Amino acid sequence: MPGMGIPELPVPDGLMLRPFRGVRFAVEDPAKVTSPPYDLISDADVDTLLRRHPNNVVRLILPCSDPSNSSPTPRTTDPAARPTAPTPPAPRAAVAQPAAVPLEARYTDARDTLRAWLDVGILVPDEASALYVYEQSGPDVLQRGLIGDVGLADPGRRIILPHEDVMPGPVADRLALMSTTQANLEPIFLLYEGAHGAATRLVDEVATKRHPLVTAHTEDGLTHRLWAITDEAEIAAINGDLHDRQALIADGHHRYATYRVLQRQERATRPIPRPNHPKRDHAAAEHAEEGRPLPAGGPEPSPAGGLVAPWDFGLALLVDSTAYPPDLKAIHRVIPGLPLDEATAKARGSWRVRDYDDLAEGLTALESAQEPAFLLAGGDGAHLLTDPDPVQLAHAMPADHSDRWNSLNTSILTEFILPRVWGMRDDEQAVRIVHHDTEAAVRLAARTGGTAVILKPLAIDEVLAVAAGGERVPRKSTSFGPKPRTGLVLRTFAID
Repeated sequence: MPGMGIPELPVPDGLMLRPFRGVRFAVEDPAKVTSPPYDLISDADVDTLLRRHPNNVVRLILPCSDPSNSSPTPRTTDPAARPTAPTPPAPRAAVAQPAAVPLEARYTDARDTLRAWLDVGILVPDEASALYVYEQSGPDVLQRGLIGDVGLADPGRRIILPHEDVMPGPVADRLALMSTTQANLEPIFLLYEGAHGAATRLVDEVATKRHPLVTAHTEDGLTHRLWAITDEAEIAAINGDLHDRQALIADGHHRYATYRVLQRQERATRPIPRPNHPKRDHAAAEHAEEGRPLPAGGPEPSPAGGLVAPWDFGLALLVDSTAYPPDLKAIHRVIPGLPLDEATAKARGSWRVRDYDDLAEGLTALESAQEPAFLLAGGDGAHLLTDPDPVQLAHAMPADHSDRWNSLNTSILTEFILPRVWGMRDDEQAVRIVHHDTEAAVRLAARTGGTAVILKPLAIDEVLAVAAGGERVPRKSTSFGPKPRTGLVLRTFAID
């Protein structure tokens, strides 16, 4: 596999969104075939989604594991027949499959299902390439942004800024899915400070004055609407506004890392397809001869003279955080097998611990406590940790990180509490993740004989400052919302 800096990779000279031919579900109620992002879906959620509709997108992003039911939807030549898929068995999320099963093998069913749904018209490509305006609205919620192919950039170029560390397991899992299906099935979530610029003004104009392609009302009370922008002048105006801006990865760090690994992998093993459009082909040749970098307005050449391929882009939702400030929630931890009384006893040697009879009292105390503060909970009571021993804390925090990074609650949990107080590392085997829901975290702790660690959300300005300084917060430190709904528009490399 080529190295990180191989010269044949195209180099975007700024933030850009390329239009693409979206692939969308042709069903009566589009909400029923959508799902939350893959990493928020439990095994029980998979069952619920498939009961809602047998062709739910979860069959692609977390396909069933039972090989007896892995055959794709049968082809049909009857245009009047409504295409459906056989009802699958109670499935298990792909990330929970036994390690002995090769990753690629887990996703051949997703690949075959995707092809079959395209063959029979469950999924239908849009006629023209477009950037898509996407709106989420509901009680106290309004977010609008653009979905398109974002040009991939090395973080060192400061065009797309990650703020969170990634783990190898999820990257390997998503790489197997994307390479096997040759598709991006759900967008990552990017934020940028657009200052209500031309791109945002066009987004608002489209959302208020044009008829949507899709309207979907999901069970969480949100309404999702989608519009297509196909006008070349409007697309050029959008990219002109975006070019000199930076984007922060709000959600999808593992998928963005996967995009870049996939780019190198595919370029090492596949020929680069030439563009079909004569004008693009001519422009690509001109740029290649002059050795110019990839322009922000379109994906013609690479700086090494080759043409760009679908793998040089990744599906993304880009939101102006100035116009639509995000909601930042906490992500809690559960330590299976660490009894609450043991966790609390060990913490007393370096933290002030206050005990509460019930979770509600503990949560109220956590809310008003000065950081760093953590609430330990489980099957019996809750315990608030505050005021850590300053000498022990200083010795635990890494000297090669900034004071701002070392003051984050997730940093203190990762570098001090887990290894120094409890003698463990923050990895996928020892520490379970629960988004937002404190009661769900406590229930999981009780079922696993463990301890739930309840955190307060980080402040948005803290996250931005860490990212701007070139650092990354520990894994699963932030949960920005509202997250894009999966299944409203997909991207396949062959159709793109």
